[in-house]
Amino acid sequence: MPMRVRPREHVAVLAAATPVHAGFPSPAQDYFDGAIDLNEHLIGDPVATFLVRVAGDSMIGAGIADGDEVIVDRSLDPGDGSVVIAVVDGELTIKRLRLTGHGPELHPENPAYPVIRVGSAAELVIWGVVTRCLHRL
Repeated sequence: MPMRVRPREHVAVLAAATPVHAGFPSPAQDYFDGAIDLNEHLIGDPVATFLVRVAGDSMIGAGIADGDEVIVDRSLDPGDGSVVIAVVDGELTIKRLRLTGHGPELHPENPAYPVIRVGSAAELVIWGVVTRCLHRL
C-alpha cells in the first residue's frame, strides 16, 4: 500500500523551562520557556518515519506496553541493541536486535517470551528503528 505524505504542519506546544521533579516538589521560577514543534522534537526524518500500534506485552521491560504507539524511523541503521520493527518469515514483530557471532537475534523484553534466533533459512527484514514510545496514561 503506497504511503501518502502530507505537507508538514507546524504543531507547537508550550515547553517547560525546567524539569518536573518526580520526588519532592520544588519551587519554580518561570514554568514555561516558549513553545516547541512536536514534529521537530519527535520526528527526525518525516519522509522515512511512521507510527505503529503495539499489540502484546513482549516488550514491557523496555517500557513498551500493549496499545502503545511507537515512532519508527526507516532512515536509521539498526545496530546491536536497537529496538526494531522486523518481519521474520512474514510475521511482523517489535523486538530488541542483537547482533551475535551466530547471526542476528530478536530479543523480547519479557522473560515469558523466547528469543528469536534468525537462522540462515529464515528471512529477516528490518522495517525501521523505534525512536519513541507514546504511552497513554
